[in-house]
Amino acid sequence: MFDLTWFPVGLSQIAFTALGVFIGIVIGVLPGLGPLLGMVLLTPFAMYMEPVAGLSLLLGVFVGGTFGGAVTAILLRIPGTPIAAATLLDGYPMAVQGRDREALGLAVSASAIGGVIGGLYLVFGVPVLASLALRFAPPEYFALAAAGIVCIAVVSRGSTIKGLIVGCIGLLIATIGIDPFAFFYRFNVDTQWLIGGVGIVPLVLGLFAVSEMLAQIQAGNLNTSAGVRSIRIPPSAILDTLKSGINVIRSSTIGTFIGALPGAGSVIAAFVSYAAAKAAAKDPDSFGKGNPDGVIATEASNNACCGGTLIPSLALALPGDPCTAVLLAAILLLGFIPGPQLFTDSPDLISGIFSSYMVANVFLLFFGLFLVPVFVWFVNIRRVFLVPAILVLCVVGSYGVTNSAQDLWFIPIFAVLALVLLKFDYPLAPLTIAPVLGPILEENFRRSLIMSADDYSIFLTRPICTTILVVSAAALFLSLLPENALKRFAKRGTN
Repeated sequence: MFDLTWFPVGLSQIAFTALGVFIGIVIGVLPGLGPLLGMVLLTPFAMYMEPVAGLSLLLGVFVGGTFGGAVTAILLRIPGTPIAAATLLDGYPMAVQGRDREALGLAVSASAIGGVIGGLYLVFGVPVLASLALRFAPPEYFALAAAGIVCIAVVSRGSTIKGLIVGCIGLLIATIGIDPFAFFYRFNVDTQWLIGGVGIVPLVLGLFAVSEMLAQIQAGNLNTSAGVRSIRIPPSAILDTLKSGINVIRSSTIGTFIGALPGAGSVIAAFVSYAAAKAAAKDPDSFGKGNPDGVIATEASNNACCGGTLIPSLALALPGDPCTAVLLAAILLLGFIPGPQLFTDSPDLISGIFSSYMVANVFLLFFGLFLVPVFVWFVNIRRVFLVPAILVLCVVGSYGVTNSAQDLWFIPIFAVLALVLLKFDYPLAPLTIAPVLGPILEENFRRSLIMSADDYSIFLTRPICTTILVVSAAALFLSLLPENALKRFAKRGTN
């Protein structure tokens, strides 16, 4: 077993965690942005910090940004992020009824408490999973990477086919550069520019940050302001949230479990928790009309999901969602290898991640209760000032990581690709995660064949590997069946 003794939390770690949470909430309350954009923008700067401090900054953005969207969802009926879409179902009706302070107080308290519960699952669940994964060999790691890509495709917005197509594009992008075994250049179209492959930082900056800014420019209305009034939240909101303890624990557990499923994400967790709270309520008809339990359920689940997504990411190097894919990319850029070996080779980094995640939720509660007027001020910033500032940060951040002006061309290329994919309703998540999983998939596939002397049956003769592949194939097959076929099958099963 692994030693779970936490190392002392340094002042720099605390400071950067607090800064990350603050920035995350600010980015979350700005409609159209979110934690992923914040993490992408700050990853280049985190590369120049001490590893634990840099990852603390990104974790703070992850936690703060996950909550931030609830502010505009409650006050404006505009979820700052898709994560907060379920929160507005009861949060906005509460605001219309003049209970906006109560709704925001419940949202921030439930988010912080849910995040802590998700953190406890993380602290005790990851080492157990990692200890089991240490028994894995290349075939099992290949199967896990394949399962991750299948999961992302299956739960992607739109059809599974579209998710698989985008995932395959991501895998092709991952093959550009130097062959990891033969050390020759491949798919670089005879240019020095592509010898090093496509960097994950310019890729995600283009896919999510610049594409979003271009979409907002296209939409217009950049010179408008939300005009939201200042609001203060009473600290008693914590006690009001704790009165619904069963709802908080149930929603946090659901959020952590769904978050641990690669690709499922916070949006699914929030709506499942909302449905569970409604089903368990004595007055289910009050949901959607301003029931506080609806706000508590969605926000507790959202932030608990953050801890859940870190479980497969740290233990198996399997990104739970695009945010953790960026976090894994940051770990790689800092010189560490994600996965079970990270627990034995770098226990100080793991303990730093654990403690930073828990501290981030404490700062979330503090900032959420006492600095809401500040965040409301950010909501009122005109986009005519915000958009150019973010575009400049994208360029500076990418150049800071790659030190190559040529790599800056990747940003507009992937921004245009993102706009095209979104226009035809193709998901972007597989294109983010596949380049991270691609090297794991390829290297372990080839190592497996070296182990077996090019005998492909190695993937069918090892029980764990075979089980993972069969379950992944079954999930993929079921997702490809027509919806009416599944309904007919379910109807036969009930007869």
